[in-house]
Amino acid sequence: MQEHHSLSNTNSHDDRLNIREQLDKYVIHWKWFLLSMVICLITAFLYLRYTIPQYSASATILVKDERKGGIQSELSAFSDLGLVKSLKNNVDNEIEIIKSRNIISAALKKLNLNVEYYTEGRVKLVELYDESPIRIKFTETSNKFNDKNFKYEIVYNSSKQFELKKYEGKSIGTFNFGDTISLPDAKAVVVLTHNAPQKLQSDYSVIVQVNKFDNLVQKYKGRLTVAPLNKNSSVVELTINDPVAQKAEDLLDAIVESYYDDAVKDKRLVSINTQNFINERLTYITEELSEVEQKGEDFKSNNRITEISADAGIYIENSAQLERSLIDTETQIRVIQSMIDYMKKSPNDEIIPSNIIPSDNTAALMINEFNNVIIARNRVLQSGTLKNQRVIDLNAEINEKRRNIKESLARLLESFTIRRDDLKRQDALLNNKISRIPAQSRQLVSIGRQQQIKESLYLYLLQKREEIGISLAVAAPNAKTIDLAKSTSAPISPNRNFILLGALLLGLLIPFLILFIIDLLDTKIKNRQDIEGKISIPFLGDIPKSETQDELINASSRSSSAEAIRIVRTNLEFMLNNVTEGNAKTIFVTSTLPKEGKTFVALNLASTIAISGKKVLLIGLDIRNPKIDKYVNIPEKGLTNYLAKQNEDINNYIVKLENFDNYYVLPSGVIPPNPVDLLMSPKIEELFTSLKKEYDYIIVDTAPVSLVTDTLLVAKFADSFIYVMRANYLDKRLLKIAESFYTEKKLPNMAVLLNDTIWRKTYGYGYGYAYGYGYGYGYGYGYGADVEKKSWKDRLRKKK
Repeated sequence: MQEHHSLSNTNSHDDRLNIREQLDKYVIHWKWFLLSMVICLITAFLYLRYTIPQYSASATILVKDERKGGIQSELSAFSDLGLVKSLKNNVDNEIEIIKSRNIISAALKKLNLNVEYYTEGRVKLVELYDESPIRIKFTETSNKFNDKNFKYEIVYNSSKQFELKKYEGKSIGTFNFGDTISLPDAKAVVVLTHNAPQKLQSDYSVIVQVNKFDNLVQKYKGRLTVAPLNKNSSVVELTINDPVAQKAEDLLDAIVESYYDDAVKDKRLVSINTQNFINERLTYITEELSEVEQKGEDFKSNNRITEISADAGIYIENSAQLERSLIDTETQIRVIQSMIDYMKKSPNDEIIPSNIIPSDNTAALMINEFNNVIIARNRVLQSGTLKNQRVIDLNAEINEKRRNIKESLARLLESFTIRRDDLKRQDALLNNKISRIPAQSRQLVSIGRQQQIKESLYLYLLQKREEIGISLAVAAPNAKTIDLAKSTSAPISPNRNFILLGALLLGLLIPFLILFIIDLLDTKIKNRQDIEGKISIPFLGDIPKSETQDELINASSRSSSAEAIRIVRTNLEFMLNNVTEGNAKTIFVTSTLPKEGKTFVALNLASTIAISGKKVLLIGLDIRNPKIDKYVNIPEKGLTNYLAKQNEDINNYIVKLENFDNYYVLPSGVIPPNPVDLLMSPKIEELFTSLKKEYDYIIVDTAPVSLVTDTLLVAKFADSFIYVMRANYLDKRLLKIAESFYTEKKLPNMAVLLNDTIWRKTYGYGYGYAYGYGYGYGYGYGYGADVEKKSWKDRLRKKK
């Protein structure tokens, strides 16, 4: 039957709706977005409330270049060797020095910042720094003192006494201020500041935190930022962040001071080491120069070298002569070998080529004699026979000479082989001498170069020894302070506006990512858009989830699914307008997998048509797994019983449904052991031929096409195929099965019906997709006033 493409094809979808469709997927979950934003904002407010603020302090210094006495001053004596770098490289080096652990460690020790003082607030500990009324000094510390973290709590009792405890631990004892206290790895003295008694009350406590020194250095190294203010300038800015503004200022000033001290110390150290180095090198260079000169003399003597270029010419000429001889010998060996191979293959009485072997060779003479005998025998044979005594004698002579030739060639081959090996040995010896010439020449040049270097370096060091005493006489700092450290009046972090904005965006991003990942990993069909573009089958319509408990549509049904099936019935008429007059319009309903709702669609489509006054027959052709009896009350006997028996009347198995005037059902019958044989029976064709004349419509519930061949066996009796796909159930990858049936025309006049869609979530708020005709209001608009609207609690109980 010719297919009718009256319905809109899936490829005709308007791409301009994609943005709105994508937004609707997320807008429907607006409550989750709101909840996420509220949680993130609350978290941000709590973070801002309890996070310790950070202040930033900065200082600027001017790094001097080498012309003004920079780090390269001590090395200026070696400027002609390229040891003095440009100003930009000099600034970069100084920045790395300032940021080094050595400088930071010296500054921390100078301020004793590994010991911190805190007091307990209502929520968090507050650092006192230089405002602490009680201070502790550690003396006689062991090597392990700076290798671990530990805390003490000092409780003020009176102006004379205090109690020392381990933090959140047991008491160590009560002591007087100024007493020496023995502690693990150190001794300590606790003192009061000059105005502490007027500020302190009984039970006031100070928490002393002693930090592991390496961790403290690494912490402040990470906080310190050193950078030039301008790439063309040598002014450098130092910046550091800390919860205490005064502490940040003091630490920056201490770092700059430690940097200056370290530079001066390095200059003095370099000056002394440079002078010592020059003196030591002069002693060594004198000895090395003498050794190099002796080395050159010994090398020529040991290798018997007078003039390398003259010796090389002789060696090369001899090598060329040997090479030519070796080539000639190799050629003779190949010629003799080819003659030996030829004699092995040629008949005994065949003439042997005589112009290949050199004529001055015994083998060549024997070959000529052999060929003469062959010629003589051939002449005798012209006038005699093989039994002629002369021919017999000549044959014997031929065999003898041929054997002698072979032996002669073998000896000749051995002789040339020995000669070749000897030539190769001579050539190897000569090549070895030639190959040693470049190395000997290179070694002589190297020795001469070393001698020149030692002489130049000796004279150079004599000159620089005098210059270094003058250039290193004065040691000055590498930099000059421009601005002392100064901190900001307001904290730089946390940034309140940034954190609140970030929390708001994070609140939007988290549910978006969750929903996006869920949607990305979900391979199930959701709506018509998931089908479009993937298959070319016409789209008949979609059926949403039923809002009522009704399983079979009747005249009073006003649910969204009932209205959707009525629209499907209307669209189906466009596909059946070419059915022959007088024959029932036969519609087969199938699916890819079981449980996609094909039986539900077939039942309700038949009931919808029957309500319109048409005589409808529903046939249960899924004889392996019949499901019609789960929806309506029908007998067990049916189609299979009819097909299995002879001379049966089909009308005995057709039943009329209650409450319907024109709705008839032919049950599937008893499940047979041979369903394929029954469906291939000629009675099937007779059955459809007779039934098409009695009914206006025949709806056939068939088996899933991907599991069994039952449906394909009877497909030829259909005027149209409704291919049911269930939303949130069928995998998108299985769409190719339906597409293959459509393109191969195995299912005539085929159209897709999407079942069990959740249209409110799929298409947005209050409107649904209207089967290829654009966007319209949801199913049941104008008819659903009598549909009961249940609360979320009732719907939840229904799901349970």
